[in-house]
Amino acid sequence: MRGAWPASSLSERAAWKVFQPYLDRVNANSELPPKSGKTLEQFVQEWRSNVAANLEDGTVRAANSHLRAHIIPKLGALRLPEVNTKIVQAFVTYLASRGLSRKYVENILLTLSSILSKARAWGYACGSFSLADLTLPREGVKQEQRSFTASEAGRIVAAAKEPFKTLWAILFILGLRIGEGIGLRVCDLDFERKIIRVRQSVDSATRKIKACKSDSSSADLPMPPQLEARLRSYLGSEHFRPNNAGLDGQPLLFVNKRGRPHSANKLREKHLHPLLKRLGIPHGGFHAGRHGATSSMLDGGASPSVVQKQMRHSDARITLGIYGHVVGDAQRRAVETHAERIEAGGL
Repeated sequence: MRGAWPASSLSERAAWKVFQPYLDRVNANSELPPKSGKTLEQFVQEWRSNVAANLEDGTVRAANSHLRAHIIPKLGALRLPEVNTKIVQAFVTYLASRGLSRKYVENILLTLSSILSKARAWGYACGSFSLADLTLPREGVKQEQRSFTASEAGRIVAAAKEPFKTLWAILFILGLRIGEGIGLRVCDLDFERKIIRVRQSVDSATRKIKACKSDSSSADLPMPPQLEARLRSYLGSEHFRPNNAGLDGQPLLFVNKRGRPHSANKLREKHLHPLLKRLGIPHGGFHAGRHGATSSMLDGGASPSVVQKQMRHSDARITLGIYGHVVGDAQRRAVETHAERIEAGGL
C-alpha cells in the first residue's frame, strides 16, 4: 500500500501522518514472527472462510460492506499488532472527514473489533482498542423516523389489491418487520387462541427463510377480531396460493406466482411505493408501518412495557429511545393544564 490518499481535508492529512510510519514498515517487508506477521487483510480471508459462513446473512453483508469500503483500503496492509488505539483513532478521524455518521462509524469499529478478537482467540499477536478510548464524531441532528399514521395505514390497506391488502394489514396492525410478515406460515395462525406466532423471517436479499432477528423477536402476538376476519376471508379466497415453500414444507401465507417467498425489495419498489404515490402519501418503507404502529399504541396510552412486548424489542429503553418523541394524551393534558395555570396567574 504505497502513496497517500488525496488530501481533501486537513483531518485526512492529519490521519495520514499517523498511518504513514506503519505503512512504511509494511512496505519495507520487515521479517516478523509467523504469529505476528500476518496482515489484517490476510487474516480477514481466514475469517471469511471459517467464521462468516456461520453468521447471519445480514451480519455478513454488513461486515463485508465495512471491510470492502473502509477497513481493508485503509488498514488492510497493516500487520495485526499495528492495529492499535492510535491507528484506529486516525481511522476514525478519516471516516468522520468523509461525512459518515457516528452510528455508522461505530458499526464499522464493531466489525473491526470482532475480527481482531477472533484473531486474538486464535493465538495471533494483534493490537487492540476500546471504543471508550476513542474520540468519535459528534452526533448530527437526528432525523425523525418516518411513520405512517393510522389514517395513512388505513388508506394504504383499503386501496391495495390482494394478497397485498392482507399482508399490509398484518404488517401495519401488528407492527411486524417485512421479513417476518412474508415469512408467516398458515400454521402460525391460531384462530382458536386468537394469536399469530412469529417464528421465522425471510431475508430481504437472498429470500432464504431463517430464524427471527433475535430470541425476543420470536413471540406469540394477539390476533384482533378485524385481522381475524381478514385472514379467514383471505385463506378462503383464490388469492391464497397453496404451496410448500416453508423450510419444513409448511405452506407460507404469502408466495409469488412461482410459489416462492416474496422479495421484500420488489414488494417495496413495485407495489408499496407506487401505491403511496397514487394516494399522495409521503414516501416511506415498510418500517414506517412498524414505527407507525408503535407510535400509535404509545399515543393511545399503552405503557412502554406493553409496546415493547408487542414490538419485541429486547429492552424497553429501545422502545423509548426510538419513539420517545410521541406525545401521548396524558402528557398533552398535563402540559395544557400547566399552561392554563400560568396564563391564569398572569391575569
